[in-house]
Amino acid sequence: MDCRLNKSCGHLLLYIMKSLKQMRRDILLLSTALLLMTSFMLQGQKSFYDFVVTDIHGDEFELAQLQGKKVLVVNTASKCGLTPQYKGLEKLYRDYSDQGLVVIGFPSNDFAGQEPGTNEEIETFCTSKYEVSFPMMSKIVVKGEEMHPLYSWLTKASENGLEDSKVLWNFQKYMIDENGMLVGHVAPQKKPDCKKIVSWINKG
Repeated sequence: MDCRLNKSCGHLLLYIMKSLKQMRRDILLLSTALLLMTSFMLQGQKSFYDFVVTDIHGDEFELAQLQGKKVLVVNTASKCGLTPQYKGLEKLYRDYSDQGLVVIGFPSNDFAGQEPGTNEEIETFCTSKYEVSFPMMSKIVVKGEEMHPLYSWLTKASENGLEDSKVLWNFQKYMIDENGMLVGHVAPQKKPDCKKIVSWINKG
């Protein structure tokens, strides 16, 4: 009786050991597969630095030149109720540029035709009325089928790896960290010096 019991226990112990060994192999394979998938996803995901845009003078502007800086991307308009935010954006830029902040304006005529001017007219308006010194880009489309690739990246989680969003109106603000990754956005009605933006600038 004892002999049969010992034999059964031995078989059970051997089975458990084999099962544990197989489990370890399965876990190792799964871990390897997850690491490969993560690596593939990161390699395929674009960052802010992968884009080249056109500045307000018609010259190429490589966003990669902003590596290591925090960037606030804003779609702007000259004939909007929120146009006075240019003043707040300029103040934010001047106050925090020493901390590595860059504000970039992208004029857009997508909302109620509130940016009808040419690039030259927009630049004159911004500099003469609000003394804008932060980089201004050429007019682009920020929504719909003709959306600029940068704004496609900003608004689609499948591209930016963070969130889906819609540009609701002029002066929506997107925050880009020092590694070129999207960290969030702020609604158009929120002022440039709102708590969310200032806290983000001062963080780390």
